[in-house]
Amino acid sequence: MSARTLPEVVVERGGLSSASPLAGGVAALAVPVAPAVEGETELQPRSGTADAAALYGVDLAEVAERAGVTGAAGDAWTLHLPRRLVATAPAFPWQDLPERLVLVGVGSGSTDDLRRAGAALARATRGLGRVVTTLGSEGGPQGPDGVRALVEGYLLGSYRIPTQATGSPAPGPAERLVLLRTHGDDVAAAVRSAQVAARATWLVRDLANTPSNTKNPAWMAEQAQELAAQHGLEVRVLDVEGLTEEGFGGILAVGRGSASEPRLVTVGYTPADGRAGRHVVVVGKGITFDTGGLSIKPREPMVPMKTDMAGAAVALATVLGAAEAGVGHRVTAVLPLAENHVGAESYRPGDVLTLRGGRTVEIANTDAEGRLVLGDALAYAHEELDPDVLIDVATLTGAATMGLGKQHAALYSADPALVAGLESAGTVTGERVWNMPLVEEYADAVRSDVAELRHVPLDPPGGGSITAALFLREFTGGRRWAHLDIAGPARAGKDSHEVTEGATGFGARLLLRYLETLV
Repeated sequence: MSARTLPEVVVERGGLSSASPLAGGVAALAVPVAPAVEGETELQPRSGTADAAALYGVDLAEVAERAGVTGAAGDAWTLHLPRRLVATAPAFPWQDLPERLVLVGVGSGSTDDLRRAGAALARATRGLGRVVTTLGSEGGPQGPDGVRALVEGYLLGSYRIPTQATGSPAPGPAERLVLLRTHGDDVAAAVRSAQVAARATWLVRDLANTPSNTKNPAWMAEQAQELAAQHGLEVRVLDVEGLTEEGFGGILAVGRGSASEPRLVTVGYTPADGRAGRHVVVVGKGITFDTGGLSIKPREPMVPMKTDMAGAAVALATVLGAAEAGVGHRVTAVLPLAENHVGAESYRPGDVLTLRGGRTVEIANTDAEGRLVLGDALAYAHEELDPDVLIDVATLTGAATMGLGKQHAALYSADPALVAGLESAGTVTGERVWNMPLVEEYADAVRSDVAELRHVPLDPPGGGSITAALFLREFTGGRRWAHLDIAGPARAGKDSHEVTEGATGFGARLLLRYLETLV
């Protein structure tokens, strides 16, 4: 598959002191507004809003008040302007201007608020042609960082789930967004960075939203090979024979109940200019569908399980994004891929498996398959890839969602610098993480009497996300390691600002920003 084409975003120098930037078939003009300041009641105009009011000959403040426009980030309202009924009627002041004037709330003007504003603009202009905006045109706080956030939000909010439905498709994003800039900052690099991050997120969403009757481990491996080839990256794929020869007992056990055989895919990027940098390995859970196995799930929790490979999609998108951005570090993605199904060869509670590296594991719940495939992949990364930083990403536990809800990923690591780097990247991108404790008193809960480890506690102390992380730690070889449990923010029940219904793509922008700032 090829990554889908993003909506076009261009930057042009100029302002709205004349109508010239709006010539040539512009479908809509979007201008920013902010909430009233303390002690006042009037909506606050921002860059270009007063010029637009003068051009159109309309009291935008009065119109906005009647429409209930608040200026809050993510608030967008469209003024649809009429045209003359007959040519002999008096001309309106806006006769040669765009028929739509969109007031977009930018809140405080922070990067988070500008990201929300960009998403609101995307939704307000669906199905249009050329759109011109003065959002993000100011310097200072709305310089390159603000433009990057605005464009990210616009591109993320433009996403639509691919559909196989017949009939007329829903309106897509505007054909082109033109950012008018009056300030001297060069924001071309910021726009490019936003495009890389958004493209990575779109890829995760597309892969995770693909139905599992199409998306099995072999299909995922093929997509990884095709996408990696477009960037000239190294790829290695292990099938059942290779997995057996190299001792991936967890992946094989999870996958053997399905007619779709498991795979392990490794995709590697090395900077072309020979920069030394660090070697960062990202391991992503790749369960292409999760029935729970013999410990079968109820119907309702099974419905979204096509997205249980979101971690693998994030790992793949991260290495592809790193290559596109030309980051100065080696990046390797490891994708353990399996379908957790029910069949004559399904693994059972009470089985003892031997994972990569020789560790034996007692099975207590076949619906905790993610930590088995990750254990194999982490041990492989430690033994074969020699990472400086090892990060795993997984929709792993419902416990993480119960503790942190849908807005934060659970972050586990014993390395303060690694925690700080990921927390900072999460704050900047809006993909936030919460540092959770690796409680040593809980470590005995993953010990077994019949094997070295039990992958799910029989008498749990609580903290299911914590005990899962403690289990994974056993396979990291003491490396600098972080575990991201994205079970909560990886899926959404409805659109909300830059987050879209279905698979959200959470994690790709976070990890790409972390790689940007890693020293």
